[in-house]
Amino acid sequence: MAQRDKFYINGEWVAPVEGGRSFPVVNPATEEVMYEIALGSAADVDRAVAAARAAWPAFAATTREERLALLERVMQVYRKRMKDIGRAISDEMGAAQPFAERIQAGAGLGQIMTVYDALKTYPFEERLRSAMITREAIGVAGMVTPWNWPLNQIGCKVAPALAAGCAMILKPSEYTPTSALIFAEVLDEAGVPPGVFNLVNGLGPDVGVALSSHPDIDTISFTGSTRAGIDVAIRAAPTVKRVSQELGGKSPNIILADADFEKAVTGGARHCFNNVGQSCNAPTRMLVPADRMKDAARIAAGVADSLKVGDPNEAGTDLGPVVNKTQWEKIQKLIETGVEEGATLAAGGPGRPQGLNKGFFVRPTVFADVQPDMTISREEIFGPVLSIIPYASEDEAVRIANDTPYGLAGYVSSGDVARARDVARRIRAGNVNINGAGNEQHAPFGGMKQSGNGREWGRFGIDEFVEVKAVSGWGFED
Repeated sequence: MAQRDKFYINGEWVAPVEGGRSFPVVNPATEEVMYEIALGSAADVDRAVAAARAAWPAFAATTREERLALLERVMQVYRKRMKDIGRAISDEMGAAQPFAERIQAGAGLGQIMTVYDALKTYPFEERLRSAMITREAIGVAGMVTPWNWPLNQIGCKVAPALAAGCAMILKPSEYTPTSALIFAEVLDEAGVPPGVFNLVNGLGPDVGVALSSHPDIDTISFTGSTRAGIDVAIRAAPTVKRVSQELGGKSPNIILADADFEKAVTGGARHCFNNVGQSCNAPTRMLVPADRMKDAARIAAGVADSLKVGDPNEAGTDLGPVVNKTQWEKIQKLIETGVEEGATLAAGGPGRPQGLNKGFFVRPTVFADVQPDMTISREEIFGPVLSIIPYASEDEAVRIANDTPYGLAGYVSSGDVARARDVARRIRAGNVNINGAGNEQHAPFGGMKQSGNGREWGRFGIDEFVEVKAVSGWGFED
């Protein structure tokens, strides 16, 4: 049973320092409160940081082999709890089963597995002429994770921090707390030393602010909105701690004229609607040759209309609800704005899908003839809404793709791989996928511009939790 009224600090489940504050967790499919979680304060953060600070030196001194063994135990226990994690994610953010277990919970396990592989050969020491370059654990890490991919984001922060030899304090999203609490149980059963991993539930203005500004935290890893990321960076600045951020996105999907059009549009639309559009790297702006706009709208609308939206626990459901009322209302407003600004509504539209009278369900929506200056082309909607934008030339497509403050991901489809590679090089984004390829888990993940800084996944994730030291003169006696 998840300890929703307690925090995990120094290897124990403890009550909040300041009791009486709680947060209702709502099932987005029913709009009913399922339970409440305890909310932490700066005092709870202080207690967790003190535990981490005390545990860090001994953990930093462990060997690569000891940390590999630890991660192996974590993976073993995690596998046993996959169904529990998937159920929690489905209940709290509305992900359809079995997507919640196989993809959502599976993504967290995948992150740990990738870090485990990277740790085997990670260069903690390497010679550079007469110097020895060492990579040492940075110290105590603060972590703030989102609700849209809760265990993926926890995994891609906690696993590399453990691999590097850091101690840490996690603040998961208040909307998806149970999967994080189960994860704490996994680490406890796997034998993570007391104080190395700590969890404090709370709100951003309380626990998040306390983590960002805490003088005894050496680095803060944040995933969330660009607005919140800016606040984290400002609060972290006085203590000159490292800040690594993965923020918003408005990712372009350029479909070139020589692409397999049916395949590219179908795949792009499905990817946009994946996870009910609640992915920061979703390809929400589809760029197509102007003379293929009608074809693109028809194909994408067919995808939208084929998706079953409904009860996450019902067999055959493709898309559950979005996470909460605030998100639902924001998405509805942006869909209405798209209609008002003159985009062609090819599928979906405002309101709930037919037959659904409650729950935060959104109709998978496709807009055609979208102009680059329209609101739906500029703002991150974070829902199942696809904007199809026409272009006249390859150069114009690249210009439109880069005309955004974001730079998290990009997508290119072409029958000529060399041409696709050339366009990929010109897109200003941290990740670009060619011809429907999935992300390489060992490659870095992160953004440019207002989509953040720093990189996650594999050895690049470990890099975020180490300091690089040069010891010159090391080789003078050789």
